[in-house]
Amino acid sequence: MKNLQKETLPDRQNGAMREKILLCLRKAEHSLSIREMRQALRLTSVQKKKNFFCALDEMKAAGEIVASGKNRFCVPEKAEMVEATVVTLSRYFAFVRPDSGSNDIFIPLEKLNGAVVGDRVTLCNLQEGGKGPSAEVKAVTEKGPRVVTGTLRQEEGKTVFLPDCAIRYGLAITKKSAPLAKEGDKVEARLCRNAHTGELEAELLKDYGRAGSAKICADAILDRYGIASRFSKEALAEAEASSSRKISEDDLKGRLDLRKAPVCTIDDAGAKDLDDAISVGRTRDGGFRLGVHIADVSNYLAPDGVLDQEARSRGTSVYFADRVVPMLPEALSNGACSLNAGEDKLTFSALVDLDGEGNILSYRFRKSVICSKVRGVYAEVNSLFDGTADRDLCRKYFPVIRSLHAARELAAVLKKQSERSGTIDLESTEPEFTLGADGVCRDVRPRKSGEAERMIECLMITANRAAAMLAESEGIPFLYRVHEQPDSERVETLIHLADAAGIDAGALRRHGKKPAPADFSALLAQAKGTPAEKVISHQVLRTMAKARYDTQALGHFGLALKDYCHFTSPIRRYPDTAIHRILSALLATKDKAALDARFTSFAAEAARSSSEAEMRAMAAERDAEDCYMAEYMTQHIGETYDGVVSGVTQHGLFVELENSVEGFVPMESFPDADYRFDGELSQVDAKTHKRITIGCPLRVRAVSADVASGRIDFVYAGQEK
Repeated sequence: MKNLQKETLPDRQNGAMREKILLCLRKAEHSLSIREMRQALRLTSVQKKKNFFCALDEMKAAGEIVASGKNRFCVPEKAEMVEATVVTLSRYFAFVRPDSGSNDIFIPLEKLNGAVVGDRVTLCNLQEGGKGPSAEVKAVTEKGPRVVTGTLRQEEGKTVFLPDCAIRYGLAITKKSAPLAKEGDKVEARLCRNAHTGELEAELLKDYGRAGSAKICADAILDRYGIASRFSKEALAEAEASSSRKISEDDLKGRLDLRKAPVCTIDDAGAKDLDDAISVGRTRDGGFRLGVHIADVSNYLAPDGVLDQEARSRGTSVYFADRVVPMLPEALSNGACSLNAGEDKLTFSALVDLDGEGNILSYRFRKSVICSKVRGVYAEVNSLFDGTADRDLCRKYFPVIRSLHAARELAAVLKKQSERSGTIDLESTEPEFTLGADGVCRDVRPRKSGEAERMIECLMITANRAAAMLAESEGIPFLYRVHEQPDSERVETLIHLADAAGIDAGALRRHGKKPAPADFSALLAQAKGTPAEKVISHQVLRTMAKARYDTQALGHFGLALKDYCHFTSPIRRYPDTAIHRILSALLATKDKAALDARFTSFAAEAARSSSEAEMRAMAAERDAEDCYMAEYMTQHIGETYDGVVSGVTQHGLFVELENSVEGFVPMESFPDADYRFDGELSQVDAKTHKRITIGCPLRVRAVSADVASGRIDFVYAGQEK
């Protein structure tokens, strides 16, 4: 009888939870997110949360509830409601984007029900008209941000607030905050409705300074994306206490002692957060023994402590031209966890044996202690490899030179293996900024990657692969780095572009909706060395799905790998820290049930929040780059450049210069021509039938640059080549 009760109790608890979930969803006017359901049901205990997720899975499988986009749920009878997000707002209308991914829907101002950009809404009265679908907002289900950043401009003799979000008109400033208004400044404001007119207004909260400074705009960008530039006092205190602890004999118990191994770090000259080190040797049978030694960050972060929670909310370090916003306080990122040369450091080592063809034969993961022999720098290692290093450099790297040469040989083998498997090798398009002493951007160049950079990337990928293989073989809760099959419509666009550029896209066309990574590699190989190389590379990148984190091993399309994860950068990425914590527990116990109970919900939440944090950081970095590029171009107005068409729209062209700066060319700037957009990739002159498409060289002149918006404008300045 006792055993029977143990077996039926979870079923009984799940049944009760299912009834509560159904009642909750039936009462709701709109679909609910998981967080909203948990709050409504007041789930506090770990067991109740576990019952909730089990019941939710059972109900989805049984069709008792249905997903309503973006992890929201409703009962089937309410599934016909259209849920959407307001994506643009003009003075008299708005457009909303349905969760289903269908076309944007027009909403007249009087039917908006007070919604603004970023709000989640439920729609009703959908109609199909000659100009597309329209509807009205039944309810605002989740408010978007009401505190936004923007710029103060003059419009019709008045200073108005132009938001950085997709509100397409200047907002009046509230009388209360009007004294704060300084035209041309970057500011933060709260969106509110005028009590008498109901019109949207801006209450000014903060003045960052002149919007013509990229540094000032970068300050605003951090706030716009909710990226904290400062740590809480509690987090700083916890980091200081953790980092000040000396390595003790207890810390070394059970650790693999690698302090005599030829270990070194290799990074940029200015890097201070050194979280990975390597050691490589040849084996007697012609293979390789790779050691990738990663800072044992999880050793310094108490699970669910203040510092851990703050690191999880940040998700990643953010890199701007003038600063790094770290995931961890400097006491850890640049101190205790940084693998500084000549210092004993606690690490988590991936020890991987490979054969002469680069195939992984075996792997093991061990907590370890190292003492890096050399603080390597990419530029220096590149000079060692190309034979230009002077005597002093050779002397510096002497303790690890054999390991470096073995690492170079292994990287070459791994590179060939990845080419055979069809890995999509895209050239980095990252810009590199040079700032003056005053913080103003003085130069922009594409970031160059040398042999040493590519070598380290190969070795890190191998360690990441091994960690994912271990997790998959053990069947433990985990965070995988996934990169799914590209969207078929984007593939079709790429094929059209390749055709227009004279590049054979036969392999992509033959495989239709299920292309292989090798098809993209073949296309890139054909474009290499042609004028279209850069644009094809950019378009391949745009064709790819966005990589993200998931608890399922869904594969990595770009790397042509079945299993992949992020293990090698725990100082700057939370998923790596989470993986270290899970693998550390695996080393301590093989109790699968205990690991499931401890990490299932943790892994799911870390995957979700880390994916969101990565998207937020990437968007912020991209916006900041635009501001710095615009700041650079303000010093070069009137100058002419040779560029390449990187995008085509109905109203003009985007042109990228050799230095990676991109600007817009309106079609009106082409004299004596009558260009018409073909609806896809080209502008065609109705008179001469001359075609301008992506990849075409074009000479342009810089005519304006607005730092606040990051917008750069060119005009046509010469004959199309």
